[in-house]
Amino acid sequence: MSETATLQENLQKPKWIRVKLPTGKNYRELRTLVDKYKLNTICQSGSCPNMGECWGEGTATFMILGNICTRSCGFCGVKTGKPLDVNWDEPEKVARSIKLMKIKHAVLTSVDRDDLKDMGSILWAETVNAVRRISPGTTMETLIPDFQGVEKHIDRILEVAPEVISHNMETVKRLTREVRIQAKYERSLEVLNYMKNSGQKRTKTGLMLGLGEEKDEVFRTIEDIRNAQVDVITIGQYLQPTKNHLPVKRFVSLEEFEEYRLFALDLGFRHVESSPLVRSSYRAEKHIH
Repeated sequence: MSETATLQENLQKPKWIRVKLPTGKNYRELRTLVDKYKLNTICQSGSCPNMGECWGEGTATFMILGNICTRSCGFCGVKTGKPLDVNWDEPEKVARSIKLMKIKHAVLTSVDRDDLKDMGSILWAETVNAVRRISPGTTMETLIPDFQGVEKHIDRILEVAPEVISHNMETVKRLTREVRIQAKYERSLEVLNYMKNSGQKRTKTGLMLGLGEEKDEVFRTIEDIRNAQVDVITIGQYLQPTKNHLPVKRFVSLEEFEEYRLFALDLGFRHVESSPLVRSSYRAEKHIH
């Protein structure tokens, strides 16, 4: 048996990782609509542990630009390969889904599309505009790729001015090459800083813990993120999607998550979400204020 297999076998999930089954009237109503009209949300396809709570608050996450990614991150359950052609009807479909579901706050995300000349940024902008046109009462967060740091692609997102623009750092500098593979730690910081310097009102990022990082590395990463003028940070526990993905090296304690929360607040972040089941879009509707 390999060292990784032995580690996973001996690593027991603590009780605070257990997820409550989603309940509530709003959740049931949304679930009925999603099933009836075959709507696509990352909440379901990503088996998010907070789906019941978020749907109950009128928040949902939608993925655009297909479901095949050009990158092969070691933590991500999205399929890697050659993506299909861009579906230019997608902005309208997503916007109509949001209106049908009566979503108050929508989070939009996407696969990486390094195969495209514009890296998907044009369809990104068209989707935001379509939501504004069809569901004008809905606020938005756009969780974007790094667009390889190309400013003209990032500018397309800035120009349509979603309430929040998010780009996830995911992990500490030392582990970035292993965890994110084609991404670069400094480039992600530069993207976040560029957006703020360009006038974006609210920027946001997220970290996963339990991949082998040391505490001092986490503190240093939080400092780097704040130095990039980021307003909101989410910090959660990494959970292995399949046996083919990076293993969980440890389960971070509730006390340690609280240490990071207090540290980040002291640095001046406007919002900090730090606990095991936190994901990028957790309590996203609160981050626009």
